[in-house]
Amino acid sequence: MRQLSSIRIMLSVREHLPVFTAFASIIVLSNSCLLPLAFADQASPECVMKFVGTFCVDCHQGEDAEGGLRLEEFENGLNETGLNIGDHLETWKKVVSRTENFSMPPREADVPDESERVAFLESIRNLMLETVCDNGAQPGPAQLRRLNRTEYANTVRDLLGIHVNAAHSLPFDGAGGEGFDNASETLFISPIYAEKYIDAAGEALGHAFNDPGARRRLLVAEPDGSRTAVEAAKIVLKKFLTRAFRRPATDQEIAEYTAVFENAFKAEDSFAGAIEMTMQAAMVSPKFLMLYETPNASGETVEVDQYELAARLSYFLWASMPDDELMNLAAAGKLHQREVLDGQVERLLHSRINDEGLRRNAKVREFASSFMDQWLGTRALGREFIPDPKVAKGYNSELEGGMKYEPVFFFEDILSDNRSLLNFIDSDFTYVNRELASHYRIRGDFREQPKRTDLEKEHNRGGLLGMGAVLAVSSHPYRTSPVLRGKWILETMLGTPPPPPPPDVPALEEGDGANVPSSLREKLEQHRANATCASCHDMIDPLGFGLENYDLLGRWRDEVAGQPIDTRGELPGGKTFDGHQELKSLLMDRKDQFIRHFVSKVLGYALSRGLTEEDECVVEEVTKKLADDGYKAQTLIKEIVWSTPFRFKAPVASHP
Repeated sequence: MRQLSSIRIMLSVREHLPVFTAFASIIVLSNSCLLPLAFADQASPECVMKFVGTFCVDCHQGEDAEGGLRLEEFENGLNETGLNIGDHLETWKKVVSRTENFSMPPREADVPDESERVAFLESIRNLMLETVCDNGAQPGPAQLRRLNRTEYANTVRDLLGIHVNAAHSLPFDGAGGEGFDNASETLFISPIYAEKYIDAAGEALGHAFNDPGARRRLLVAEPDGSRTAVEAAKIVLKKFLTRAFRRPATDQEIAEYTAVFENAFKAEDSFAGAIEMTMQAAMVSPKFLMLYETPNASGETVEVDQYELAARLSYFLWASMPDDELMNLAAAGKLHQREVLDGQVERLLHSRINDEGLRRNAKVREFASSFMDQWLGTRALGREFIPDPKVAKGYNSELEGGMKYEPVFFFEDILSDNRSLLNFIDSDFTYVNRELASHYRIRGDFREQPKRTDLEKEHNRGGLLGMGAVLAVSSHPYRTSPVLRGKWILETMLGTPPPPPPPDVPALEEGDGANVPSSLREKLEQHRANATCASCHDMIDPLGFGLENYDLLGRWRDEVAGQPIDTRGELPGGKTFDGHQELKSLLMDRKDQFIRHFVSKVLGYALSRGLTEEDECVVEEVTKKLADDGYKAQTLIKEIVWSTPFRFKAPVASHP
């Protein structure tokens, strides 16, 4: 009977595959940074045409246009009708991106001064924004995706009330959308998954029914003199199915699973055993394994229903199923009220810090961990990135754990205490465990769990750029890399990744002196002598050299092999800095660019899909509200949750 039920559910999963595939194709927008609507008066087509004609068309015209990018038609407008931005968005996104990161115009060509470059970027971004946002923000389709590995483990934990990782044997999920593993584009399902879900559900239920507390919470009714086994099963299943499917179970569903129970009860003659088998069948149903929303066939944009909104909110901020309070608010029809939704955001973000400076068991950590590990790339630490033991002395599991948890607890603190998001650029606090405190030379009473600690100037920390995990994954396993660290800043913090190197450019030669900063600087300077390399490395390398006081594990150092470390840098446009603190000041000057990029990453994570052009309207609106409210973290979350794409779903016809 157990096998028969499993086979039936596997077939049901297969039947949903074409539907899931139909919804999985989302257009992805590159992270070109658009300026706020406040700059709309600077959206000048004349400025754009003059810039293109002066600095671009010499290389980007005709059949031999550099990189295949032809711009001559924009020099004097397009067919005398202006720039026609809407029909050439992809072209203009390339132009913005390359101008932003100084790869265009190249330094050997006639280059604009900073005021000309800024005026051009402001104009073209706002022309793009006006075009894209003409009809306002638009929602995506009804959601249909599989729970990812993390969400599945957390959901089973909360559904059954057990602290067991039910996903330990499931495959890892790949990244999609804005770079996260909760993206619907990648969360397909297959018969192989279904078989693993059968085993995982059986194992988890075995733990639950052997735990007295969990068993009591699941078996809310049992047969006795006043009710039959079937009557008791209906009571148990109504509650269980409602929680498992994250909405009220229908009479038909209760009847279907009651029939499964009756067959199992006849075979096993055990109420608990038959209920366990029936619950297993429910836990391999697509209604449990997938976040499924009713397709919108109305022909017009509509709000997601109360239970769908509860699930969107809980999987965004907890990576798990809605709890009783969310379900009760959904049943009362209150989640569409702004004040109620704001209150729930505050509740879901809450994390209590005790008198010892420790944060324990807050569900928001699931969001903090999943988001930060993937956004920063620190999930690679101990996996793809393993430090060379010959160079990375003292690296052990406790230090690795402290390094990986530092940004997670840091973000949890920012969210729960509603701190400024600018703490990511620079801060006066962090979270360290015993090994990491020693690593950073911070004195105090620390244990294995990360603890909040104030930072002093002599600690040379603060913000993401002072965190060991970030500094490690942006290094080689055997030495630091100004190139990797500079690229990390451009890509992760500013959203302007440099283009990949040309295929014919030789790699930086290594040698005995590669670990000596001065020698490494000389090697990179020789590399930049190649004009093809210089267009990117002039922007990348100086940023990385600003962090050379940190070794490959983020330990502070003033010299290497008796030579002082040179941390000076000059960026295209003439800005100079020396060391990590001045580098952070430079990034603080570009705080709105950082915030805009960060908003786009959180929005992509919240929507579980790649962003579209219309979503950039939300990014701009939220960015402006953050600037007006001191960049407070909870303002970011509340505005995303209240946004059109989070609360509404588009009609099916508009997303074939």
